[in-house]
Amino acid sequence: MTINGEQLDGVSATTLWTLRNRAVEARRPDAVIDDPWAVRSYDAISYDYDRFGTPSQTHPLRALALDHAITEYLAGHPKATVVALGEGLQTTYWRLGSPDVDWLSVDLAPVIALREALLPMQPRITSLPMSALDRAWMDHVDPADGVFVSAEGLFMYLDRADVFALIADCAKRFPGGRLFFDSIPKWFSDRTLKGMHLSKRYIAPPMPFGFSVSEAARLPREIPAVAGVADLMLPFGRGIWGSRLFRVAMDLPVVRDWRPMMTLLSFA
Repeated sequence: MTINGEQLDGVSATTLWTLRNRAVEARRPDAVIDDPWAVRSYDAISYDYDRFGTPSQTHPLRALALDHAITEYLAGHPKATVVALGEGLQTTYWRLGSPDVDWLSVDLAPVIALREALLPMQPRITSLPMSALDRAWMDHVDPADGVFVSAEGLFMYLDRADVFALIADCAKRFPGGRLFFDSIPKWFSDRTLKGMHLSKRYIAPPMPFGFSVSEAARLPREIPAVAGVADLMLPFGRGIWGSRLFRVAMDLPVVRDWRPMMTLLSFA
């Protein structure tokens, strides 16, 4: 089966960028991630992946960081619901061993259709073809046993007001839950607004939401029911991503607010 990936465009097409990076990494003999469904999906989609430039470890390592965060939460909340906002072609559910929990996959209709064509049907997964900003998905969540919300590779494409409003609504609706999201610094956001070339043939979509570690630390004071903030580091990889010295440097006060970040929020 071969599927034409050109049906996706704009922000939706970035799921092919992250898919390519995970699949290429998973194929390496020294891979940092085991992601067979990413490899199968990558092979099944006809697309000019080279337009995304050189593959990077950052997306596979980000995926692993999310895996660890969900696993930790499910250890204490084994009947929790996981909500993957803007899930794209992420394969987190299968990397976690197909956990026996309710899993909601929220994305736009063309992306959901592609997921359903590529990935195996699972009775615990409910696909919701809608925008993450459409709060109707919240009505499908039973918060009684805990809720973990992921927004992997999503918030940077939204407006700041929309991000804060969504965080506030999640905190209010899902007490005791957690929210994982990643973000980029303002200088990087500004660069995308001017047109950031990943290659000569591809310009990344604008990413208007720039955010910093210091701003994230203020969220409990700014958004009711946000009880805690954790700044997560990427798991160790190869090369510079395996350097402990580099990790220490990236966490220095003068550097911290200039790097991309992953944030894990805890709700009261």
